[in-house]
Amino acid sequence: MPSAESTPPSVHEPDPVRPTKDDEVAVAGSELIGGPLGRRALIGASWWTPVRIVALVAIGMFALGLVQKAPCYNGAWFFGASSQYTHACYSDIPHLYQGRGFAEGLVPYFDKLPGDMDYLEYPVLTGVFMEVAAWLTPGSGSIQHQEQWYWMVNAGMLMVCAAVIAVCVSRTHARRPWDGLLIALAPAYLLTATINWDLLAVALTAAAMLMWSRGRAPAFGVLLGLATAAKLYPVFLLGPLLVLCWRAGKWREFGQAVGGAAVSWLVVNLPVMLFAFEGWSKFYRFSQERGVDFGSFWLIMAQNSSHPLSTDTVNTLATALMLLCCVGIAVLTFTAPRRPRFAQLAFLIVAAFIVTNKVYSPQYVLWLVPLAVLARPKWRDFLIWQACEVAYFLGIWMYLAYTTSGDAHKGLPTDGYHWAIAVHLLGTLYLCAVVVRDILMPERDVVRRAGDDDPSGGVLDGAEDVFVLGAAAHPPRHAAHFDTPPVEWGNGRDPAGGSL
Repeated sequence: MPSAESTPPSVHEPDPVRPTKDDEVAVAGSELIGGPLGRRALIGASWWTPVRIVALVAIGMFALGLVQKAPCYNGAWFFGASSQYTHACYSDIPHLYQGRGFAEGLVPYFDKLPGDMDYLEYPVLTGVFMEVAAWLTPGSGSIQHQEQWYWMVNAGMLMVCAAVIAVCVSRTHARRPWDGLLIALAPAYLLTATINWDLLAVALTAAAMLMWSRGRAPAFGVLLGLATAAKLYPVFLLGPLLVLCWRAGKWREFGQAVGGAAVSWLVVNLPVMLFAFEGWSKFYRFSQERGVDFGSFWLIMAQNSSHPLSTDTVNTLATALMLLCCVGIAVLTFTAPRRPRFAQLAFLIVAAFIVTNKVYSPQYVLWLVPLAVLARPKWRDFLIWQACEVAYFLGIWMYLAYTTSGDAHKGLPTDGYHWAIAVHLLGTLYLCAVVVRDILMPERDVVRRAGDDDPSGGVLDGAEDVFVLGAAAHPPRHAAHFDTPPVEWGNGRDPAGGSL
């Protein structure tokens, strides 16, 4: 066996990319903790691998998010509607413990609920998550005490999801483990993590992306199907995957992904569909029947129009806009000078759904954070977008404080809330524009500029194109190409992740 000294340089695995070397914002921020990593740093050569550091930071920031909810935990959830908004600590979790029958031991989807909401309006896997948390919640004491326990139990389970997300994103781009710090330190992530149960679907989606990056299409499909059984948005990732596999001719892997997703989704949903169809279908009926709601540009139109659009009309227009975005992403994929990265298109399709949808709850930002990190791991652009999302987070609670208090001097009036919605939309569209620019100008893509092709692309990484359209079919001779060959990570090794 040749010694390390005799090993040709070409077979050495490339070093991890360090943001404090290549990103000016990360360099400036690192001064708060002693400056950029030096060549003598022990990180990566000891227990303190980048992935473990990212996971611990994510857990620590999640814990700070729990502290931010302390005013509500100590009473604002239970006394006075406006105080939970002025403290910006609202959460659906304690309210739905009693409101959806968990306090009475009702079985989701099977037992009918009293009141206007006759069945639980969440997908099945999220309902299972909620029910498991209810089983772990002590049934003694006052209802307020039980609701506090229910929130804490859910918070513990969601913290596990947050750690899974950070680890999966850090390991998806094998040479860029430090990008996971973008997730761990994301302000909007900290503020919205325990508003609802979205982190379950986000964690399953992040795990699915990791499996695809390792070339494990069936595992990707199974995890994506489970994610779709927890929330609807993950199914949209199959659209970008379709056009990417079409361009690269990877039909077998795409079929495995779709098959795995269909099977796992049916395994979770079919028992409830067969024995409690009315309860199972409540989520889909509620999504269709729900009117224009918070956070969408449709709300701005409705509140500024003397003749607001009907729910059916908004559903039709929102669907048409979403389909138009899908067509645009497909055209972009087939005509781009270089095949887009999977994470770039995944971010664009979910962002399109968020922007065109008739409702935007503040925790929906969680759907985009991991995809944004993989699509555009640039601290400046990420923080610009996060600032816009934090502004919206504060805006919606101040608006609700205004509408529930009846005090014109307390909270944010309607016009101010419309500006908060506009800031959220502009921030999301800004990040979309930067990602599209990276696709059209691959030399601007920080991932590819480091020498990679598509580290989250799995079988797409370094694959030849078999179907392209327009100028992509006849690239000019002077077109920029990257000569660095793609690195094979399919063996599951993670040089930056240690044994984690």
